[in-house]
Amino acid sequence: MMLAAEELSFGYRGRPVGTGLSLALRPGEVVALLGPNGGGKTTLLKTLIGLLPPIAGGITLDGTAIERLAPRERARAIGYVPQAHGGSFAFSVLDAVLMGRTAHQGLFAAPSRRDRAAAGAALDRLGLGALAARPVTEISGGERQLAMIARALAQEPRLVVLDEPTASLDFGNQGRVMAEIRALGAAGLGVLFTTHDPNQARRFADRAVLIRAGREVGAGPVDRVLTRASLEALYGAPVEIVGGGASEPTAFLPGTPAPSRS
Repeated sequence: MMLAAEELSFGYRGRPVGTGLSLALRPGEVVALLGPNGGGKTTLLKTLIGLLPPIAGGITLDGTAIERLAPRERARAIGYVPQAHGGSFAFSVLDAVLMGRTAHQGLFAAPSRRDRAAAGAALDRLGLGALAARPVTEISGGERQLAMIARALAQEPRLVVLDEPTASLDFGNQGRVMAEIRALGAAGLGVLFTTHDPNQARRFADRAVLIRAGREVGAGPVDRVLTRASLEALYGAPVEIVGGGASEPTAFLPGTPAPSRS
């Protein structure tokens, strides 16, 4: 299953955010979307999965225009994990994950045995089986984010889209979430995620797409696209390389601006 956008313009009524963007997500590949704050990443994701209508251009899912698919059909194909949030309701972890099965249920239907099996399998896959009965308000931020990924997997999608999946997570939980993203790609799912960390993209993604002010400024394999020059142009700020060299950096770090001269 492939998700594709061609010459896409996106945004809100009376307020365009981006234009002329083309992107494809194929089975078994992990694609990272990078760009500065306010550059249109979240709006683009919402448009790609059908939550917002495009202003111009087209989006297709296996060749079918996405607007021709019912919301339930889109949900069966694409799992969406929005930016991390604390959550206000004390649903159990299992019940939160079962919400991902609504695409397979009739209106007001109680969860079936198959629904519970799919939710349980998603929890076990992410190492959360022991937390199934715990309220989501009483687990850690990293566990909560993994539970939201489990909810998306319970949909049994072919593609997964994640918006800043490691935002506000500690170092260890960032590693857990990113390792699972890589595992999803290895299992044959197409994965698209946004990140502010080029090191995450370089380590866990196959391809990177760079957008600034709603326009693509770079796209391709991560080792070709993520360079010091491209990142400095993307963020309008100096970038330092730690270890290796310009062609094989160990890590990218924010640089220190040169002192102004009076």
